[in-house]
Amino acid sequence: MKAPDLPLLSAVSRPSIHPDGSRAVFSLAHPDFAADDYLGQLWTVALTGKPSPRRVTRGHRDTAPRFSPDGRLLAFLRAAAGGPAQLHVVDAAGGEPLQVTNAPLGVTDYRWRPDSRVLGFLARVPETGRYGTVPGIDPGSEPPRRITTLRYQSNGVGYTVDQRAHVFLVDVPDVWGEPAAAPTPSPGVEPADLAESGRIPLGVPCARQVTTGDFDHSGLAFAPDGSKLVTISARHAGRDRDLATELVELLLDPAGADPRVPERIALGAEAGLHIGQVAWAADGTIFALAEDVGESGRDFVARTTGLYLLRSEGEPVRLTDPDEIDLDNMVELSVTADGSVLAHSKSRGRVQLVRVSGDGVITPVTSSAVVVTGVDTVGESIVFAFQDALTAGDIALAETPRLRRLTDLSAPLRETGIASARELTVTGRDGYPVHGWVLTPPGPGPHPVLLTIHGGPFAQYTVALFDEAQVCADAGYAVVMCNPRGSSGYGHAHGRAIRQRMGVLDQADVLDFLDGALAEDSSLDPTRLGIMGGSYGGYLTAWTIAHDHRFTAAIVERGYLDPEAFVGTSDIGDSFTDEYVGTDPELVRAQSPQACVGQVRTPTLVMHSALDLRCPLSQAERYYSALKRGGVTTELVIFPGENHELSRAGSPRHRLRRFDIILDWWARHLPTSENPPGVPSGD
Repeated sequence: MKAPDLPLLSAVSRPSIHPDGSRAVFSLAHPDFAADDYLGQLWTVALTGKPSPRRVTRGHRDTAPRFSPDGRLLAFLRAAAGGPAQLHVVDAAGGEPLQVTNAPLGVTDYRWRPDSRVLGFLARVPETGRYGTVPGIDPGSEPPRRITTLRYQSNGVGYTVDQRAHVFLVDVPDVWGEPAAAPTPSPGVEPADLAESGRIPLGVPCARQVTTGDFDHSGLAFAPDGSKLVTISARHAGRDRDLATELVELLLDPAGADPRVPERIALGAEAGLHIGQVAWAADGTIFALAEDVGESGRDFVARTTGLYLLRSEGEPVRLTDPDEIDLDNMVELSVTADGSVLAHSKSRGRVQLVRVSGDGVITPVTSSAVVVTGVDTVGESIVFAFQDALTAGDIALAETPRLRRLTDLSAPLRETGIASARELTVTGRDGYPVHGWVLTPPGPGPHPVLLTIHGGPFAQYTVALFDEAQVCADAGYAVVMCNPRGSSGYGHAHGRAIRQRMGVLDQADVLDFLDGALAEDSSLDPTRLGIMGGSYGGYLTAWTIAHDHRFTAAIVERGYLDPEAFVGTSDIGDSFTDEYVGTDPELVRAQSPQACVGQVRTPTLVMHSALDLRCPLSQAERYYSALKRGGVTTELVIFPGENHELSRAGSPRHRLRRFDIILDWWARHLPTSENPPGVPSGD
């Protein structure tokens, strides 16, 4: 795979199974250089017979499909070029979609009410006079913001205090009814009346906001009888200083209009949980994915995500082992017909689909080398989206003891050439096993080697096809990557081992894994080494080159580089530094790449995004300035308009240019026959 092959990386959404179990619908999106955007539509695939996926919508970017419970309608999010995503519905058999919402900043999530007559959705509510709500007032003309909280911004969003995410309800329009006609001027109709009628597009129903207040909401789940809805929020007095969240229950009238009574806190912050996902079972049981944030309410480091059972009375019950089982809190839960829950379990570079019963018995649904990214179930059918070493995303049907592929969407990508990843476990200097992968380019070598380090730190490299490793391998580099202590997927103790000891065990693990890979494979050149990483990977790269001078060159991207300056500038700055490196000034400096930047001699490329609020641009600027003043060969590259997610979700052209810059740096310092100096990688 080469950098210009990025448009072949097709991402699939969580599938939605039709209630009759005959087919599933999913969205398929890909980067497009011409549009400099992500294009996507909905596709359908039969669950029986010979599957033959086909496109069913033709929007600019259609995502997040969900069949209505009665099976008559299909809802999805549609975003026009340059516009926010709005909720649409269409006849499940096909037809022209109807727009359901007109949220100024777009819809982020939604759910069907069980009667199929109402949709609940989440949308940010802009403060009047901001974000284009008043014509003629651009961002530079908005009034000043008065900040009184520690948390007031979020990466990828910007300021949050003046655009809170709230819950709305909207009646589902009649997709089979008479289309609305636009009014035209006539005697007796004032122009103002016509202007007022045009505020909401024709045929779009008026949504009802059912939560208010200076706090955000996430997650939605309707009760089986549709009388209640739960959402996740943080409303307690200490919400600005702890990480606990609450479940808020809304009681709805029979028609699904406004809340009948004020909302009720169904699970309070005193439970000490940070809730990520919530689902309601048919018997009224509520399940939630959450992390225990400790007695302080802030201790999030390597807290594994567990599945909790919540009843109307009593304390929440954790159904999974907090030391060994770590579920993915970013992926929606699905409840099966028998009341068990389908969740995603992270383990050793895999994300397996597991079934968890109400008494905590865990049964694997998948067991191969996959990363499951979304699931739906109807009756006995379980359909899921997944990635593996040969696909960026496909759909499969779970069939014991293996999966049955319903799509093969990455065939064009495989034709470009995919390097295989060899799994390896190395015994470290203290006897600890370090697990990871090695990719080698074709030919006997010796190949220059790039040691790559993932972000997080509580994250993991996986068995899934990784575009960055593939592009580097295609350019003639062996890629070495592992999951050192601090990573997720290996239990609580593994992840927590680096707390307030960053740069110790984790650095030893990545270097020991590199040495093990070099010893194991004679085609790897131990005299030509590069090192690179982003976010926490940028941290460990910067830390390593200050203490180990074997590397020919380095790339530090969107790095966590200056823990002291991180506090008060990052969207997570009020908790991340305190918990990971501590609060004692000497302890913080003892783990700070900025504090030891004077020891760096390795030529270093520093890359960052201008709108990064997770690791703010100042982290890179201070680090680069210190390198420059210290006489180190260095460059600073800043991507305008991008945030912390550049490498994963940045504009397609910027993602391509990023690869050009990376390969150009390696061509200058570690040239290969496939990546010689002076030849842009995109040519």
